[in-house]
Amino acid sequence: MSENLAETGTEEERGTEELSATATAAATYTVVANVNVRSGPSTSYAIVGRLSAGTRVTIYCQTPGQTVTGPMGTSNIWDRIGSGRYISDTYVRTGSDGYVAPRC
Repeated sequence: MSENLAETGTEEERGTEELSATATAAATYTVVANVNVRSGPSTSYAIVGRLSAGTRVTIYCQTPGQTVTGPMGTSNIWDRIGSGRYISDTYVRTGSDGYVAPRC
């Protein structure tokens, strides 16, 4: 009977570790040039803020949108950095030309 409890405890511990890993999966990245923050993944969306070069942002998820050319190249990937807050991935040093966060 104690063996079963130990196995259940181990599964619970694994579940807790997985939840913790998911909760901390969002990483911060550096904005490489001044950029407008938009309410959606295109320059046709309203400007809801502005970030200065050197600002660190958390990318919660990424979504395809308008193709933009910026300091880091050309891409259609947009980074959601908050609720209703998007910036083109071409303004963020992520170390990748692709997705680095889950899709929105």
